[in-house]
Amino acid sequence: MSAGMEQDDPLTKQVIGCAIEVHRTLGPGLLESAYEACLVHELTIAGLRALAQVPLAIEYKGVRLDIGYRLDLLIEDRLVIEVKAVEKVLPVHEAQLLTYLRLSGYKVGLLLNFNSKYLKDGIIRRVM
Repeated sequence: MSAGMEQDDPLTKQVIGCAIEVHRTLGPGLLESAYEACLVHELTIAGLRALAQVPLAIEYKGVRLDIGYRLDLLIEDRLVIEVKAVEKVLPVHEAQLLTYLRLSGYKVGLLLNFNSKYLKDGIIRRVM
């Protein structure tokens, strides 16, 4: 996570705070679905609108295709969250977030890897 990046965006800062609380409470080692559900609960407590598993259609040559892609979380209709619980974030994980942003039209996304010893080391923010 780049230094001070959450200060530029109050929503990002609030979401990261909620994610840190989930990580502090649960620790690493669980499935992504557990972190996702707990993060939705934490965000709701914080008064944020958090939608889980938001369908993401693909438009290909003028045809809308519902293939089953989903945004893990959509916060306040403007921040995409990709939840991971992997040993190491790979370039393909970042590419996935960027592709989801491009396809959805949203501009800001967070990749949160809850399998990090310290969550701050597992946060990547991308802006399109």
